[in-house]
Amino acid sequence: MFEDLSERLGGVFRKMLGRGRLSEQDVKDSLREIRRVLLEADVNLNVARDFLKTVETRAVGADLLHSVQPGQQVIKIVHEELEKLLGGAAPTVGLPSDRAGVFLLAGLQGSGKTTTAAKLARFWKKKEKRVLLAALDLQRPAAIDQLEVLGKQVGVPVHLDRATKDPVALARAARKRADKEGFDLLIADTAGRLHVDEELMAEVERVHQALTPTESYLVLDSMTGQDAVAIAESFTKRLPITGFVLTKMDGDARGGAAISLRAVTGKPIRYLGVGEKIEGLEPMYPDRLASRILGMGDVVTLVERVQENLDFKKAEDLEKKLRKQRFTLEDFLGQLQEMKKLGPLEEIVKMIPGVKLPAGANVDDRELKRIEAIIQSMTRGERQEPRIIDGSRRRRIAKGSGTTVQDVNRLLKQFDEMQTMLKRLGKMPKGKFPPGKLPTGLPRF
Repeated sequence: MFEDLSERLGGVFRKMLGRGRLSEQDVKDSLREIRRVLLEADVNLNVARDFLKTVETRAVGADLLHSVQPGQQVIKIVHEELEKLLGGAAPTVGLPSDRAGVFLLAGLQGSGKTTTAAKLARFWKKKEKRVLLAALDLQRPAAIDQLEVLGKQVGVPVHLDRATKDPVALARAARKRADKEGFDLLIADTAGRLHVDEELMAEVERVHQALTPTESYLVLDSMTGQDAVAIAESFTKRLPITGFVLTKMDGDARGGAAISLRAVTGKPIRYLGVGEKIEGLEPMYPDRLASRILGMGDVVTLVERVQENLDFKKAEDLEKKLRKQRFTLEDFLGQLQEMKKLGPLEEIVKMIPGVKLPAGANVDDRELKRIEAIIQSMTRGERQEPRIIDGSRRRRIAKGSGTTVQDVNRLLKQFDEMQTMLKRLGKMPKGKFPPGKLPTGLPRF
């Protein structure tokens, strides 16, 4: 997410910090570079101009330029103004207490509405809300089937009628069912439509009137940049849109749409779609997104992801095994499978403030998959006692995992180093390490 933008902004900030004292001209030169970076990231021209004008007004004050660390102060101002640009305080979404709340999803074909509907259903179900999905996309033949499959995947019922051709009547029926059966939330997946298609735009207006939604979300593909902003402008003129859902954010290295939307339309981004998996949806918090754009990490989202996905009972059991120096390849495999729940490793690393990979270094999830395949090709006895793995066993494991004997040897060597490290730590007083040293020997991915 925002990889190109973050890297280029980081380059500007490093130059600024390297200068020590800053003159007014230094600040202006840096802001000129930031302007070029934003425009190349497909940020709206007027948005970039107004943003940097505000930053410059705050940054060229005498107190700041004569402060001990003026570069850090300028970066702090950029972060604060970017947070304001993205929407300031995190938006809150409430559901009515007397009847079902309704989320209506609109957008172009292919923007990800149906998948987003299921992701939202999962998100609110985890908040212990009863959710009903409504299949109102009668234009695309497979849309109803897709939503039905996704509904089963997240454990949420889907209101549908394969015989009807009237999405407005179907919307009324779904609304009536949601209220009658005591659902907390109805999520309506409507047909994709071009904003210039008068007939379909009039249809979604009628669907909106039939549902009287609590929230009306426009689902946009973030990778389309300024096209997404133009589409948002057109839709907000016809529908009372309350916010946006930006999809494919994990593939958006530039970030132009995310930065421009609020300033151009006056409407907030509510959710970010990250990845194709059903759990790949995050509420949009302007302060967190600003930190990620500026390469400052997002530890709060990382902690929330850990709390939501990891099994803490397994973690407690593992801790007991580590204390008794009984960590096996079976345990290692379990930890790899737990880590995969958090998402791509490279994304996780970028959420940790202050952690920077060396130039040219990559956190490759394929290496984890290779290690997982090797361990899964072992017998239970081999996982419990790797020392029994002789040459013939190594050849069998390599063949079964689609790797080489060298790959198997490397994993076993790293695991042996880890075991040695655990034995050393087990002999030390609790919480003590050798002076000036950190434990080494962890597997190198």
